[in-house]
Amino acid sequence: MWEQVQETVNYIKEATGFTPEYGVILGSGLGGFTDDIQIEHTLPYSRIPNFPVSTVEGHKGALVFGTVGGKKVVAMQGRFHFYEGYDMKQVTFPVRVMKYLGVDKLIVSNASGGVNPNYKVGSVVLIKDHVNMMPEHPLRGKNDERFGPRFVNMSEPYSRKMIDKAREIAVSLGIEVQEGVYLGLQGPTFETLAEYKMVKVLGCDCVGMSTVPEVIVARHMELETFGISVVTDMGDEANIETVSHAEVLEAAKEAEPKVRSLIKNLIIQY
Repeated sequence: MWEQVQETVNYIKEATGFTPEYGVILGSGLGGFTDDIQIEHTLPYSRIPNFPVSTVEGHKGALVFGTVGGKKVVAMQGRFHFYEGYDMKQVTFPVRVMKYLGVDKLIVSNASGGVNPNYKVGSVVLIKDHVNMMPEHPLRGKNDERFGPRFVNMSEPYSRKMIDKAREIAVSLGIEVQEGVYLGLQGPTFETLAEYKMVKVLGCDCVGMSTVPEVIVARHMELETFGISVVTDMGDEANIETVSHAEVLEAAKEAEPKVRSLIKNLIIQY
């Protein structure tokens, strides 16, 4: 893993000569954030050594390098999921690469199913914590101390300072935001009604198929991390029969301007 990460980092540095401060992972339907970047370089995943290739609609598959308000950013247009058949080390490989490109702050976005009755389709949620129910752990196996410690403190997976700043920005922009706990499941099926009820019983507010592995690996390497989710469906009797990936993408697209504005201003102001 160490050698692969260094090979990939060296390739990207030679191709771009770019040292980003922020890493951004764009979830389903949220790839339009790259329009807010003054782009200097774009590298398709297919050209990058050791990189997987995204196979999911709504995930374009490129690393975009540029600036947002003078801050240097690398953004992933499309992420990798465990349900695509990749193992957790492949899913989280880009986060490790970002670290060694120079990133010290990671912003992760996703689409999720909501179970909190205060949420609705289109709600923007600042993720304050998560519950990991993925079947494989990204740190399973022999630990390489060059990346981080064997046992990682997960008491603050999502930076409280970044959440506070995002909340302040939301108020100034007139954007309504919620806060909540995200539960990570394998997918790729949407949850059954019983599973949505389980998510609620476990004290979580929304559920999805990503983010958790990336955040664990980010914290392993001491990246300051911020997570934001768009609720694209509600897991209740009234809505569950209509859930589809097309509807998830459409709901994410409608909420995208708000998410983009929050991420852009967080990068500029934090």
